[in-house]
Amino acid sequence: MDEDNAVIRRTRTVRGTVSAGIVGATVIGLGAGVLPWWQVLALAVPVAGLAGWAGSRIGRIDAIRAARLEPGERVIGTYAVRPPHTEHTPPSPHEGAQYHLRVTSRGVEMWERAELLWKHPWPELRVIVDGSRLRIHHLGQEAGTMLLERPGAAAEVRLAAQRHGVA
Repeated sequence: MDEDNAVIRRTRTVRGTVSAGIVGATVIGLGAGVLPWWQVLALAVPVAGLAGWAGSRIGRIDAIRAARLEPGERVIGTYAVRPPHTEHTPPSPHEGAQYHLRVTSRGVEMWERAELLWKHPWPELRVIVDGSRLRIHHLGQEAGTMLLERPGAAAEVRLAAQRHGVA
């Protein structure tokens, strides 16, 4: 468990540092010719700090998801899912999408940020594309009906299911 925590911390640190460096360099580069150096620095430090914080949060979520993969399992694709209700409060821009459907070589997983909601193996699934909606049935019961944000994503998931022998 300590090894997993060390990997998560290392991933967060790297993501945060890279994000802060990129954003800080961008702010300094954009403002260097227009503003005095001390104003550029005053602007770059908080912006880079915010970018580092956001990068470390994204790195934490990615590390938690990667730790849940079984040996030999690989990620085929990750798809942002629109919230199920229209009255649902959208996430802040730095948080990204709240729900993600992750398709792996062994099955399908539904995530709410860093929390795994459910995971089902391919042989137990039935995947149906209904227009732009994706319907997933697990052992004869509906596991979820979802609207994936990217156009054509439902068809991609269906294609992955067909490749793994799912009807």
